[in-house]
Amino acid sequence: MKRWLAAAFALMSGTPAIAGPPYITDDPAPTDAGHWEIYGFATGDGQGSDVDADAGLDLNYGPVKGVQLTATLPLSFTHDSVGGWRSGTGDVELAVKYRFLDDEKSGFSAAIFPRVFLPTSSLESHERTRLLLPVWIGKDFAGGTSLFGGGGYEINPGPGNRNFWQAGIALTHDVSKTVSVGGELAWQQRSETDGTSETDAGLGSIVKLSDHYALLFSGGPTWADHRTGYHFYGALGLFF
Repeated sequence: MKRWLAAAFALMSGTPAIAGPPYITDDPAPTDAGHWEIYGFATGDGQGSDVDADAGLDLNYGPVKGVQLTATLPLSFTHDSVGGWRSGTGDVELAVKYRFLDDEKSGFSAAIFPRVFLPTSSLESHERTRLLLPVWIGKDFAGGTSLFGGGGYEINPGPGNRNFWQAGIALTHDVSKTVSVGGELAWQQRSETDGTSETDAGLGSIVKLSDHYALLFSGGPTWADHRTGYHFYGALGLFF
């Protein structure tokens, strides 16, 4: 099941930057130094009655300027027409974002965000440790508009699996001091020898409730296996 990597906004000056969900595409902005971003999230994708979903905590901390430490702790849920609903532990994710370019004058920035997926899922029987190696690039424009994108290569060992590329691009705009909206396109090469590639389109928003809380959500269609499915994300964010 794909993991939801994402775009980030500064919803208000003087508060920690919101970096992370709700988009599949990520941006280069790390969590501000000395601050936390914690998301209680639910995310998933499906086709017809087949659904794969996760719910849990996404923890992000900025130990120093330009660096973000991330840990995602999910529970997984799956449904199909044969087995019905099943639940269990999901794959724990550990990551480090390092912004190696931050040109405030031009608005350009870039970061690497290597991510390890540990085989802790109780629903998968042949999982091995996976590694995603992406690069994310962003450009901020006057008026609260941001364009960002990039992608990377995932090392995906195991029987029937194959390594694959993924990429995405997103455009976001701050409608007001409390609301940001955006859209994106994301693509992923097939991850299994008998699988197909996948394309996602989505719309999302971040709604600031206070200096420390926000609602985040996104969703849209998914095209894979010559069929149209869907994906969704929702979260309550805490920033301090």
